[in-house]
Amino acid sequence: MPESSPERRTAAKIAVVGAGPAGLMAAEVLARAGGAVTVYDSMPSPGRKFLLAGRGGLNLTHSEDSERFIARYGAAAAHLRRAIEEFPPSALQAWCAELGEATFIGSSGRVFPASFKASPLLRAWLKRLAAQGVTFMPRHRWIGWDAEAALVFETQAGRVTQRADACIFALGGATWPRLGSDGLWNATMTEAAIGVSPLLPANCGFCVDWSENFRSRFAGAPIKGASFSFAGQDLRGEATITKGGIEGGAIYALSGALRAAVLADGEAVLHIALRPDLSQSEVEDRLRRHLGGHKPSRANLLRKALKLSPVAVGLLYEAQLNASEPLSALSPDRLAHLINAVPVRICGIAPMARAISTAGGILFDEIDENFMLRRKPGMFVAGEMLDWEAPTGGYLLQACFSTGAAAARGAAKWLEHKAAASENAPR
Repeated sequence: MPESSPERRTAAKIAVVGAGPAGLMAAEVLARAGGAVTVYDSMPSPGRKFLLAGRGGLNLTHSEDSERFIARYGAAAAHLRRAIEEFPPSALQAWCAELGEATFIGSSGRVFPASFKASPLLRAWLKRLAAQGVTFMPRHRWIGWDAEAALVFETQAGRVTQRADACIFALGGATWPRLGSDGLWNATMTEAAIGVSPLLPANCGFCVDWSENFRSRFAGAPIKGASFSFAGQDLRGEATITKGGIEGGAIYALSGALRAAVLADGEAVLHIALRPDLSQSEVEDRLRRHLGGHKPSRANLLRKALKLSPVAVGLLYEAQLNASEPLSALSPDRLAHLINAVPVRICGIAPMARAISTAGGILFDEIDENFMLRRKPGMFVAGEMLDWEAPTGGYLLQACFSTGAAAARGAAKWLEHKAAASENAPR
């Protein structure tokens, strides 16, 4: 469990705004330092998005080596390095064990709780926070500061103000707004002249203008055993056809580059290799052998020669739908080329509410090395409110936990310095 720094304990009154992983971790670090911690959240109960993450098994973190791990954060890696090194994946696993939840490493290197659920971990965590004296104030939506820098909240009883010696903001991104992460803090921070990069969907699906026949037949169908490529990135994985486009693990991994292209050019062309384990010549040979002296339908040929699934065959027909030549007219060599480079024209980004995470947020230039807002002394920021994004695989939750702990350590340090300055001030 991350300890606060410096060691001297403080009885300061501390507000944590946001009851997700980053906020709850900040609350725990500060409560252990002796602070009087109150957690405010707009939802009726804490950790709602955390519970949603648990539906997929709760991928907490990843077991790969630290340098490769930190590199997953791309342009934000340098800004997040210290926080992750001070509360790394091994510390997160030890923290889970303290709460009675053993973890294990899956075949992909991802780390999960043994129960594969978020609810037991959250229950144990909230029980421990209560024992540490942390107070929870649900149904409190933060809307800004008053003229004297007090926090202002909307509640069922109307507006209320709360003063705090320090505050940690951990309000999340803008995905799954019905669970509390609605990104409305963006406007408030912007009004306070705090720089915020636009909030955008990350690890998200994309829009494709499928034909009605393809959409009605294959919506919900998985694409398996394929390779997906865009902008020099090529990776194996799976995806799922949706009524309005395409989503899934492989698409999420390419979402940053796809999103940038769609925003810049209005579209992007993703390529799918349906038999990436075979070279073009091998695909062509199989096609020719099965053609023999007769001409089976293209669907039967593709199924027998290459064992392509119905959705894979459907993608090939879809790719040639508006081409000058139909799929049935393609020669074996041209068909072989198409099979391992099926173009899928992306025409938009799926709505933010369906994205797994958020790109953009408060610029790192706006915070100091302790995650304190330069324009708001005593106010700290953690989690997805900051301008970073990462792939799925445990990197999202790890950064939330790590920055929550780092912001709390920063707040404890700032309060200590403030108290020391007050003690040494002339009477």
